[in-house]
Amino acid sequence: MADRGELQAHEATYNGMIRMLKFGTGVVVVIVLAVIWLIAG
Repeated sequence: MADRGELQAHEATYNGMIRMLKFGTGVVVVIVLAVIWLIAG
């Protein structure tokens, strides 16, 4: 099994990736809404 230090490093990487995914999803939603608004206008 992995050392506790390795596990903490993997958890930190995973948490960073999840945070980036959430941020990216928000940015994409804003861009999509802006494009829809521009097309509808």
